[in-house]
Amino acid sequence: MPSSVMPTSTPDPAPPPAVSAVGLRKSYGGRAVLDGVDLRIPAGTVFALLGPNGAGKTTTVRILTTLVRADGGLAQVAGHSLASAPERVRAAIGVTGQFSAVDGLITGWENMLLMTDLHRLPRREGRRVAAALLERFDLTGAAFRPAQSYSGGMRRRLDIAMTLVGNPRVVFLDEPTTGLDPRSRQGMWEVVRELVADGVTVFLTTQYLEEADELADRIAVLHNGVIAAEGTAAELKRLVPGGHVRLRFTDPDAYRSAAEALRDGAAPDGEALTLRVPCDGGQRELRSLLDWLDAAGVEADGMTVHTPDLDDVFFALTSPTAEQREATR
Repeated sequence: MPSSVMPTSTPDPAPPPAVSAVGLRKSYGGRAVLDGVDLRIPAGTVFALLGPNGAGKTTTVRILTTLVRADGGLAQVAGHSLASAPERVRAAIGVTGQFSAVDGLITGWENMLLMTDLHRLPRREGRRVAAALLERFDLTGAAFRPAQSYSGGMRRRLDIAMTLVGNPRVVFLDEPTTGLDPRSRQGMWEVVRELVADGVTVFLTTQYLEEADELADRIAVLHNGVIAAEGTAAELKRLVPGGHVRLRFTDPDAYRSAAEALRDGAAPDGEALTLRVPCDGGQRELRSLLDWLDAAGVEADGMTVHTPDLDDVFFALTSPTAEQREATR
């Protein structure tokens, strides 16, 4: 009887990234702004690019949006090559730059219709799309006022509404909340979340580290023309020393027992009955600490995990080294 062979199933291939780049290079006046940047951004996510002023964030955006040609490297956006199909890239993306594209001399409605004309939408369809986007961004009541009368947050919302006229699959937001007050910034964050919920990929550059922490699925730090580090916010925070667990006790005997056992690795505070134990906040180290407490028969009354924030990561990755400081003297 012939033996039967069960068919083996092969895993589905990973979906193509929304944005990918290998070895992107760009120089101005002999100075390398980008010196081999690699990126891979999954579709339907928020990717934040951080870096000090002049690090090349805007140059990266300008290259990926076909506004500037790279000196070297390969890149694809929305499945299309920047080199061989730039027109297809432009058809698939939306861009909101550092400076608003809104014309302040005409109304919000006229700004929207201008964008629908640029996208060559039929008149009736253009008016429908303009009205829907103005309503989505809570601008219907101000639609027939000159845009120069809008607040900063309203102008930014109009700017993004104009960006979405072409129903882009990838949206580039280059420092979209610079200059906005905290309430307007929170409003922009909600816009980004809504875009991603609709399946849009968002490429974000920002000077506000809390913004990247709040929004981004993955974060990259650009420094001296290269990606200095990339990962989730939690992964990046674990790169920087200073993480610790604070154990709090109410029983002085339990505190003394724990302090004695951890005398080489913990910083005690006898008045507060707390111990500060170095820990990166990772699951493995936390489990090890809890196992040790159980094995020693010591019970802490409270435990809090403290990890460095993105400010610490940013300064650690972008501060000049001693050699670099010496070279600039």
